[in-house]
Amino acid sequence: MTPQATSAQDVAMQRPTHILNAASNLLGIALLIIAGLNVSHIADKSFADETAWLAAVCLATSCLLSYLSLRRGEPGHRFENWADRIFLLGLIMLIGSIVVLAIGNR
Repeated sequence: MTPQATSAQDVAMQRPTHILNAASNLLGIALLIIAGLNVSHIADKSFADETAWLAAVCLATSCLLSYLSLRRGEPGHRFENWADRIFLLGLIMLIGSIVVLAIGNR
């Protein structure tokens, strides 16, 4: 194998772990936002709580699919592709939750 092929294979094997690490960290942030909104009693007045819940569900699903992709060990597997797509959706939802919270509290 050439060095380029080896490094491309290493990058392909690292992708699910990067998705898993990022999704699990962002899941913690989403749950922190949900807890903070509930403790401060803003959850009843804002749509940010529901948006953060949707982000948390997407990020938890991404974690699960990324883990399944790691267990299968096949780079480019469909679990990895779906984990990547759902991670991006969860990230957008999390940003949307913060935007809704920022706009709603003006």
